[in-house]
Amino acid sequence: MSIMIDTGNYIAAKAAVMAKPDVVAAYPITPQTTTVEGIADYVASGDYKGKYICVESEHSAMAACIGASEAGSRTFTATSSHGLFLMHEMLHWAALARLPIVMCNINRVAGPGWNIWADENDSISQRDTGWIQFYCSSNQEIFDTVIQSFKLAEDKGILLPIMINYNAFILSHTSMPVDIPSQKEIDKFLSNYEPKWKLDVKNPVTHGNIIGTMHYEKIRKAMQDAQENAKKLIPKISKEWKKEFGRYHGDLIEKYRCDDAEHILISMGAIGAESKESINIMRENGEKIGLARLRTFRPFPEEEIIKLAKQADLTIIDRNISIGSTGAVYNEVKSSLYGKVDTKVNGFIAGLGGKDVTYEDIIKICKKSMKGDFKNQIWYGFNNGGH
Repeated sequence: MSIMIDTGNYIAAKAAVMAKPDVVAAYPITPQTTTVEGIADYVASGDYKGKYICVESEHSAMAACIGASEAGSRTFTATSSHGLFLMHEMLHWAALARLPIVMCNINRVAGPGWNIWADENDSISQRDTGWIQFYCSSNQEIFDTVIQSFKLAEDKGILLPIMINYNAFILSHTSMPVDIPSQKEIDKFLSNYEPKWKLDVKNPVTHGNIIGTMHYEKIRKAMQDAQENAKKLIPKISKEWKKEFGRYHGDLIEKYRCDDAEHILISMGAIGAESKESINIMRENGEKIGLARLRTFRPFPEEEIIKLAKQADLTIIDRNISIGSTGAVYNEVKSSLYGKVDTKVNGFIAGLGGKDVTYEDIIKICKKSMKGDFKNQIWYGFNNGGH
């Protein structure tokens, strides 16, 4: 075990290389660029010995990953915002083909107007493609989740691509100390990739051809079953990682000071990390409040949300907005509880466009929610022009 102090992007690059993908397909986009630049550095130093493909667009990057994965290769890529949007068609393709591709997406604003800062609308807009989605809150979690994701994606009960999301600049360009296991330890945890199927001229199969209505429905059902399987396997892999390396970021949800909580805050990503300080301060002031940091948006941990709602009132902070509806997490939580649990659920939208959300803001949000002095979701800090 060694300590590496670096940005989230370079930590992601380190994790990707240590997973030993056969193919990395890359195209730069701010604020993701230094991720694939970091992998290029490992190519130059000889530390990465796989095939590194520099392509002409993000659509091509995902197409190259699809081709490599279909041929039986472990694959990795990274992107952000408009690069993710350009991949959209191929994201569906990868999931329907049941390809265990792992990708880091650095959450960045969608333009116009042009903004390179953090919010989650880019990945939230891809929620129905079939990809498993993780949201990380620290550089250590980025490293650990990249390695764990290969193991998860390649399991025969899953075989779905995985998107690891983390906030632009807040994590992507901020240096933190990270524990790095040895290559031998990673190799022991993550065995060599053995594809469950592949395109092979010596053993030809037909794949991705015309399919009738009776069989297409079965494909979609199998993808749904795989997402449900992931709800069981993610906790198992997380606990295995804890046993091997002593680090645990939670399962589908990371619970923090929730045991006796009468109020629980639900948030994701970097806001989730900041929320811990807010919870500590409120606890010191006698407030029985806890944090449930959502690690997976797909699969959505409905069963865990129901358990939390039976215990406490819920406050949700979304760094995204589903235009014409509400924040995505708020909407999913309400849907999960409908007809099952009658509890107070309050939602706030905060931090869009990279707007800072401090621990003080989170305390104000929680106190406002606990008073219950509004009826609909609130855009926090909007009317006063800032937080």
